[in-house]
Amino acid sequence: MKTVVNLTQQSIVVEIESVLNTYPSHPYQQAFAIPDLRQELITFVLNRIPSFYSVISDEQIPAEAEQGSLAYYKLPRKPLEQQLHLLEQQLHLQNLIHQGICLIVQEKSDWISHRVCETVQPACEPSHWFG
Repeated sequence: MKTVVNLTQQSIVVEIESVLNTYPSHPYQQAFAIPDLRQELITFVLNRIPSFYSVISDEQIPAEAEQGSLAYYKLPRKPLEQQLHLLEQQLHLQNLIHQGICLIVQEKSDWISHRVCETVQPACEPSHWFG
């Protein structure tokens, strides 16, 4: 039996993680750790690029995939002469991810600020005790 795997979504998830690692933890990484916002970012990017699928046999699917995690799948490797084109595609994908992050944070800033709390060191915060 063969299975169809959406390589695009899996590649996007990996690239989103990579791009988010370049952002500060607060509020960006914390905000996009929320499953709804993460899915919104994935959807934002998916709607703006073509999808690639691959058919693989059941023998090629490792145990992790059977449990629903296909995150390790990446787009197939290309010959050396296409590396420049792949780099261009990767930069385009990264740009879309940055755009999606900015747009979602902008549109949902109030919602994010209520759900993502910044950790404050007690010694650094002014006392409200004295009024």
